[in-house]
Amino acid sequence: MGATMKDIARLTGLGLATISSYFNGGNVREKNRIKIEEAVKELNFEVNEVARGLKTNRTKMIGIIIPEMNNTFFAEIITEAEDILRSHGYATMICDCRSDAQREKEAVDFMFHRRVDGVIIMPTDPEGSSLERFVKAERPIVMIDRKIEGIPGDCILVDNDGAAFDAVDRLIRDGHRRIGMIAGPDDVYTAKERERGYRRALEARGIAPEGRLIRSGNYTIAGGAAAMRGLREMNPDMTAVFVSNYEMTVGAMMEINDLGISVPEELSVIGFDNIDFARASIPRLSIVTQPTKEIAREAAGVLLERLNEGTGAKPAHEGRSGTEEGAGERIQENIPDSQNRKKGKTIKLKTRFMEGKSVKKIEGK
Repeated sequence: MGATMKDIARLTGLGLATISSYFNGGNVREKNRIKIEEAVKELNFEVNEVARGLKTNRTKMIGIIIPEMNNTFFAEIITEAEDILRSHGYATMICDCRSDAQREKEAVDFMFHRRVDGVIIMPTDPEGSSLERFVKAERPIVMIDRKIEGIPGDCILVDNDGAAFDAVDRLIRDGHRRIGMIAGPDDVYTAKERERGYRRALEARGIAPEGRLIRSGNYTIAGGAAAMRGLREMNPDMTAVFVSNYEMTVGAMMEINDLGISVPEELSVIGFDNIDFARASIPRLSIVTQPTKEIAREAAGVLLERLNEGTGAKPAHEGRSGTEEGAGERIQENIPDSQNRKKGKTIKLKTRFMEGKSVKKIEGK
């Protein structure tokens, strides 16, 4: 017969309440923690997770739902968040919904029936109706990258509007006025925010945005290539382009190469995300970079805070690490008052601009 918590209590001289608190993530004095861990090793004690889950209504499982597993941005966030959650005793269950709203609903239902303690989601469905059952069950929801109005969960975003504004303004300051944009899907929060930043930057400099200079690339490599070709055909006088997502940046650069366009001599380019790709490009690409590690730390930290509410455990927030040139710095944090706490908080992080050699200054402008 396996060892029990009573055996640990006998060996350590500690009370069952202290030992139970340790196994359930509560606060335990350091000297008591050491005693318990030594006893666990000596007795070869194993926690019965099923029994504990039934007793505590906790499974120590976190669901993570993403639109695309092969997207570098999402993959980097998952890796960091999973490491943080594991260090706090949580396992993760990951579902890829392939940017399909019905698959996302099925993933949410699957997670709910597996009784995950909370969910981190990068929403595909702009309505988010499938998350209502998590809301009713009072299981925490943390949304990343995309916000759903009406869903009372916490949200971790980057300043998409500001990032696009700064990138386009960078081009304008170098004399460009015919600036194209490869935008994302119209129904995606981040895509709308980035297009808004593009338009704001033009208007701030007295340039009227033109619909013919904006093409949607659907956040895919193929979409980015098709959008680039369309922009070039419709706007032969276009001198610069801002590409608002990593996959579309790859596609746009592939199409630029296929068309034999010289960067930056014939066309200046600013892309989005993936420092390695930017450095491997010839010439080196100027890009907006998102603080993926900080996004993951904020998301995991907020989720752990929610899970610890009412348990007496110390807050386990992992964010605010700080990175070079302010990337990942919080530039906005909206925390509801006590009466509206269930509405969740919104944290917005700063992006960073990495200068390359893909932007040409137009002399005399």
